Amino acid sequence: MRKLNLKKFTLCFSTLCLTGAMTGCQTTEAETVVSEATQSSVVMPASDQTNQGGWVLNQDVSDEFEGTKLDEDKWFIEGQHGDYYIWKGRAPSQFVPENVIVEDGKLKLRTKWEPDYDFIKESYADGGMGSAPYGKLKDGTPMPVTTAGVLTKKRFLHGYMEVKSKVGNAAITGAFWAIGYEQELDIYEQMGNPKNKKGNIREMNSLATAHDWSPPAQRPTNVFQHVEPLPFRTADEFHVYGAEWGVDFLKLFIDGRLVHHFTQDDVGTDWVLNNPMEIWLDSEIFHWLGYPHKEELPVDFEIEYLRVWQKPIDNLLAPAFFGFEGPILFEENPRPLTMVPEDSDNNDYQKFWDFDENSAKYLSIIEGDYATGVNSLELRQIDKNETVEVDKIRAVTPEGAIKLPAGDYILSMKVWADKGRVAKNVYINFEGQDIEVTFDEIDKLERRQWITLEKKVTFTKDSGAKDKLSIEIHKADLPKKRMGTRLRIDDIEMKAVK
Repeated sequence: MRKLNLKKFTLCFSTLCLTGAMTGCQTTEAETVVSEATQSSVVMPASDQTNQGGWVLNQDVSDEFEGTKLDEDKWFIEGQHGDYYIWKGRAPSQFVPENVIVEDGKLKLRTKWEPDYDFIKESYADGGMGSAPYGKLKDGTPMPVTTAGVLTKKRFLHGYMEVKSKVGNAAITGAFWAIGYEQELDIYEQMGNPKNKKGNIREMNSLATAHDWSPPAQRPTNVFQHVEPLPFRTADEFHVYGAEWGVDFLKLFIDGRLVHHFTQDDVGTDWVLNNPMEIWLDSEIFHWLGYPHKEELPVDFEIEYLRVWQKPIDNLLAPAFFGFEGPILFEENPRPLTMVPEDSDNNDYQKFWDFDENSAKYLSIIEGDYATGVNSLELRQIDKNETVEVDKIRAVTPEGAIKLPAGDYILSMKVWADKGRVAKNVYINFEGQDIEVTFDEIDKLERRQWITLEKKVTFTKDSGAKDKLSIEIHKADLPKKRMGTRLRIDDIEMKAVK
């Protein structure tokens, strides 16, 4: 699938309704745990039917696929109204909206042989894996295959995602995957009947991969990968596939059974799953696994449901954004159709921390020294004989980043200081509220460890459309001699006073 990048500001994870009903009763032993959930209107992950994890269903990115058409308030359909987001499918196949079908309580992504289809006059290049025009092979041989792709309009950060699905019995993939800022997670890539039986996607296995798409995104981009052998053909019957995505781990499940577990400790700063993601469901031709035959088509990649659960959190600021991992997302605005996860440009949908020219000489977001994720904000060491050229060194969020009602809050952040001289104070300003919070005596903290600092903050009015937050370090608070230490900040949070 298309390998990509992106990230989100989650203002507040409020309580979500626990709804939905399991459809269909399966007779296989592997799915007994799922069919038992039909006894309750509250559905839980197949691996946690008693909800020991405290999961709450996120309705914005979950769907039972009832009715006669896909809910376009939740889903972007590739090619609908002539619009494509990021790409048009993996050539020679092309995504077409007519192949997105909802019937019999299932989403069906159809792949067809359509020699009369008017394929778009473009080619798609897939890195080192090949390039081809849509509708034909590189040598001009017709390969008139149309297929389908859909993705959620909303993103989410951390949680448990699950589908019940069956792929088509042809050399065409079914894929359950997600992308975010500089990251991709393929929960599975499967193929019902690959022609090349030596690949890592076969009819009786499931491939999971995470990709790092931070520029320059050069192959190989996978940072971890797992092939799970299966006791069944993926095109023969429905099974339940899930992934629990945590702050520093990923667990993969099939029919409620844990099959693999990755952690950040396994890959270090290659841990890329730090930003909110959208979920994709699609079918693609992988030319290195062989092309589908005309006689095999049409086939359907069928999905009975997509469900995403999350755990309620009391941090009213997104750890994704205030942990310095990526941009703040303004999801009230549509994603630009040409925006790929590698993009680090400001637009109406995503915006980044801002540093003025002078502040950027001293203050930056760095990778590799962090409390969580892989990034933090660092005030660098001031060299001997160096003169600081600005009275206030600042990092500023975009306007509209703070959206909180009037009330009392606890503001916290994590601070790390190396040994030596360090700035005395750090200031957090809520611009629009005219509030400045001083975290003082930073120079007296224990060194070389992350320490959580807290202050009470009162908003006397609701946040406005232009409210933003700034982090400041003042020249007057720097040591009179050179600052012989680095100061880092991570994980800014706000919680309501109970």
